[in-house]
Amino acid sequence: MFERSRKGERALLLQPQAPGRSDPVLLDEFAELARSAGASVVGSLSARVERPNPRYFVGTGKADELKAQRDALGADLILVNHALSPVQERNLEKLTACRVVDRTGLILDIFAQRARSHEGKLQVELAQLKHMSTRLVRGWTHLERQRGGAIGLRGPGETQLELDRRLLGERMKQLQKRLDKVATQRAQARRARLRNALPVVALVGYTNAGKSTLFNALTGAGVYAADQLFATLDPTLRRLSGLQSGPAVLADTVGFIRDLPHDLVAAFRSTLAEAREADLLLHVIDVADPERDQRVVDVEAVLAEIGAGDVPQVLVYNKIDQLEGVEARLDTGDPESPPRVWVSARDGRGLEPLREAIARRLAAERVQAVLHVPAAAGRLRARLHAQGLVAAEAAEDTGWRIEIDAPRALVEPLFGLSDGDGHWLRERLLAPAEVETYNPQATAH
Repeated sequence: MFERSRKGERALLLQPQAPGRSDPVLLDEFAELARSAGASVVGSLSARVERPNPRYFVGTGKADELKAQRDALGADLILVNHALSPVQERNLEKLTACRVVDRTGLILDIFAQRARSHEGKLQVELAQLKHMSTRLVRGWTHLERQRGGAIGLRGPGETQLELDRRLLGERMKQLQKRLDKVATQRAQARRARLRNALPVVALVGYTNAGKSTLFNALTGAGVYAADQLFATLDPTLRRLSGLQSGPAVLADTVGFIRDLPHDLVAAFRSTLAEAREADLLLHVIDVADPERDQRVVDVEAVLAEIGAGDVPQVLVYNKIDQLEGVEARLDTGDPESPPRVWVSARDGRGLEPLREAIARRLAAERVQAVLHVPAAAGRLRARLHAQGLVAAEAAEDTGWRIEIDAPRALVEPLFGLSDGDGHWLRERLLAPAEVETYNPQATAH
């Protein structure tokens, strides 16, 4: 074994590539990830990988070349832009006498540095422990057995490795219980927002697309924003005013990235629920990024993975200040496709067209109507209140005049009510014409 460096500042990058493919953008993004983690990139090496070597992931010749380059550059850390098995990671460390971190470990390290909220720290620690639990190999060679080797103590004993695994398992159970409690609290707050009839708009997009800068421009909040990957991890919610459709809640979420580790997706599932349960997504795209089309595909893949693929979207092409001849505008386009807004969050251009696009989409996703409910339909009135659909109510001689203003997602579950109530509500709440008096038997089937 060797003494691992604790600094990890001088990093050598290893970029595996499929045969016949050479994508410098992948290496550039990985170098930016390394710098975001605080490393100084001293060199890089590409490796053609047709079939992963079970021992080193790369071929033995490339592994020897990696060792030689590490010695020549004096690197104390090797970063591999691919997920490695614990055996491959350990074998590369033994060969190069240098600490080796794969893509998953690097992203986890960045997340650990940037998490600020209680929930974010719990989520990152849980993901790190899951990643670490498969890599507890030969970390305690000086303690081969906890017990054994003396009179009265002979027997199989318990290795330090097994003890560490059990401690990690217990810690992960504790973290999961605490996260479940936080998720319950967040769900209760989300239900309270729904009862208050405030729609939720969530910012999503590839990391470093300018989401936090746009969040600050729209709400006036002082959220930290920087030109680096994963500058913001913890979700932030602020009131969004000035919309023709009324106020809303704007949520800033963690940025996405290609090949986002599954442990992180699982750990941040409660945080990403802000996107999954939002009424509208603002998909922020870096218009100056030459790989922007691929970035959109990567974000859509993560949205589908967390169950937010069907949430309505507005495509926000940000950073037009970095391109010449591009003006702020709103493109409505095909009614079946999401509207596109061209903005610059940095200098404020295009914010009004963006507000207009948000208001239009929110209005389309809300149900607004007036119902005349008789006194005999007290059960239906109670259901409308329990679902949080009632915006205003006035007593009439024969019953109640109820104004409905709520997200469509809250209204639609009532369409399954029995005794004709569900069918009557569907016709009245989704019809643009003037409502009729409550008479469920006339529409029951």
